[in-house]
Amino acid sequence: MSPSPLALGIDFGTSGVRGAVVDDHQQLRWFYRQHYPSRSQIHNSWRDALLDLLAAVPEEIGPALTRIAVDGTSGTVLLCDRGGEPLTPALLYNEACPSKPLDPAPALVPPHSPARSATSSLAKLLWWQHTLPKTQWHQATYLLHQADWLAAQIHGQWGISDYHNSLKLGYDPEKLSYPAGLQGQPWTPLLPQVLTPGQGVGPVTQAIAAQFGLSPDCWVMAGTTDSMAAFLASGADQPGDGVTSLGSTLVVKLLSQRRVEATEYGIYSHRLGRWWLPGGASNTGGAVLKHFFDSPTLAQLSQRIDPLGITELDYYPLLKPGERFPIQDPHLAPRLTPRPPQDEAFLHGLLVGIARIEKQGYDLLQQLGSTPLRQIYTAGGGARNPTWHTLREQILQVPIKIAASVEAAVGTAYLAQGVLAARFDSPEVGQPTP
Repeated sequence: MSPSPLALGIDFGTSGVRGAVVDDHQQLRWFYRQHYPSRSQIHNSWRDALLDLLAAVPEEIGPALTRIAVDGTSGTVLLCDRGGEPLTPALLYNEACPSKPLDPAPALVPPHSPARSATSSLAKLLWWQHTLPKTQWHQATYLLHQADWLAAQIHGQWGISDYHNSLKLGYDPEKLSYPAGLQGQPWTPLLPQVLTPGQGVGPVTQAIAAQFGLSPDCWVMAGTTDSMAAFLASGADQPGDGVTSLGSTLVVKLLSQRRVEATEYGIYSHRLGRWWLPGGASNTGGAVLKHFFDSPTLAQLSQRIDPLGITELDYYPLLKPGERFPIQDPHLAPRLTPRPPQDEAFLHGLLVGIARIEKQGYDLLQQLGSTPLRQIYTAGGGARNPTWHTLREQILQVPIKIAASVEAAVGTAYLAQGVLAARFDSPEVGQPTP
């Protein structure tokens, strides 16, 4: 009897790599995590981590893998030569480029495009064009996102991306094309071919199959970003489903039948099949709580709070001035006073304050045209706090569930399996051919 087909999702986060293998019933069969090895160039650390992960796949699992997909941090890019080798150090997702090279950007992409951001893939391409010596610039053949470059290590085809990673490059996921402003530029040939996330790219190379004991019929599928992978892992799959990440910051996403764009709030929409996923990130979140209390103290104080009780405290918990979503004000001051003498009362006010900001975020998305919120899936460390869970349900007035999985690697494994077509009705997803 042949083994049941398995899919491997590989998640490249900010500090390390994770891998997850799921079966055809979406049950987790294997999980792996590793910090990046220390190398002088970060891309070599990524490549080493990828090869270490593939080497760690158990012998009984490797031959049964039929599909692999990779996710990476959004806006992390490499400029590569014709052999796929980076010409410069990678520019990471949070690295902003000075404004001068961005002057042409407004003419290149529509006003709502996240490609106008100083941390976007497009900004980094223009920065390289502006700053690299001509001899080095003229060697450039491919602009690749982190996930693109790493996936190419195992399928061998350079210059291929997906429309999640390419959104910050200016790609239009609604028209499934680059806008006119990005066409006919001297650097247009560097732009990757863009596929639907989960679409088949090609089988693993013969060398990779032989080295790691994989089937030569194992296909590599177009990938996604780490945040989109986390959404796919959550279990949300209907318009009106929200996903809140209660990590260091507060991030909300809301599956919608309509596209929502509002760059003044940092809101843009990823495409998910026939639907859209707008979202925004607040500067509030778990980092504020940990500034005042360590984890054991947070747990102890939370147990003393009556989640159905009322607090008169009206906090806007921030560590420093400045907020973008759901309020756009770079000078917005933290509101953390008065502080009551009882620590549990202070924590109660903080938790309620963050929950009210979460509600404001979802309310803003709906005011801008998204599908109304019907339920929320929660991920991140805050998901494990039952007091906060009850407080949030009281304030948001919708059911709140714990995400089915908080691991982006699991979501990427689902993507490799074809979840985009199955859950989100994405008819343009191509199937791999034998």
